[in-house]
Amino acid sequence: MLKGSIGFGLVFIPVSLHSAVKNHDVSFNQLDRETRTRVKYKKTCLACDGRELEAKDIVRGYQYQKDRYVLVEDEEIDALKTKRDRAVNIEKFVDAALIDPVYFDKSYYLKPEGADKAYALLVSALETEGKAGIARTAAWGARQTLAVVRVVEGALMLTTMHFADEIRDRPVGDLPKVEEKELKLACQIITSMSGEPELEKFTDEYRERLMAAIKNKIEGEEVVVTESGGFERSDTVFGLMEALRASLAESGIGAGG
Repeated sequence: MLKGSIGFGLVFIPVSLHSAVKNHDVSFNQLDRETRTRVKYKKTCLACDGRELEAKDIVRGYQYQKDRYVLVEDEEIDALKTKRDRAVNIEKFVDAALIDPVYFDKSYYLKPEGADKAYALLVSALETEGKAGIARTAAWGARQTLAVVRVVEGALMLTTMHFADEIRDRPVGDLPKVEEKELKLACQIITSMSGEPELEKFTDEYRERLMAAIKNKIEGEEVVVTESGGFERSDTVFGLMEALRASLAESGIGAGG
């Protein structure tokens, strides 16, 4: 669990960070096909003659020329951090809706570790003003992190962000002109498929099928291939207008003109 403090103005609030998401990926180990035992990896180096390295033997190296490095110790990196670097310092407040989600990386709930009144005050002020705080910190790791502090369900959430120079330019060029009748049909399809997000209804169906297949293999049963739901590839070739009209018909709404 990471700990730190949130600073705005001359107010500092001690907090702990708790990941806002959990990983449900199915974890596999790599095995030797013949022996069914775990594949192991050992850390070594080009001049180590196969000797396995321990953590104490390994140091950071910055390559400034080909095959030439300057060594940087953890203590040297830590010594460069100022008191301000060790806190999450809010530098600017902005309308939360103006932040493009492409900048977002990982999210953490911030739990107050003392100074509860100051924490509650920041939550109330951000909610009242409809703002989020843009912050920078070097509290964790060997780099500075950009972050946004916002209110989610009555609590502070910190979301780490990419810096602007890390965002790639769009690969999409100029788009063709859209016909009015095509736009009308597309908008009708969107309307017919619109509703509340209800994200709790979206589950990882593939993971469920994978875990069921693994369970069958554990129990010595055959893996059964089930009929797939959702979209299926059609051999029928549609033009754009025909595909739009067919989509509307499938949704139960007539395409009209």
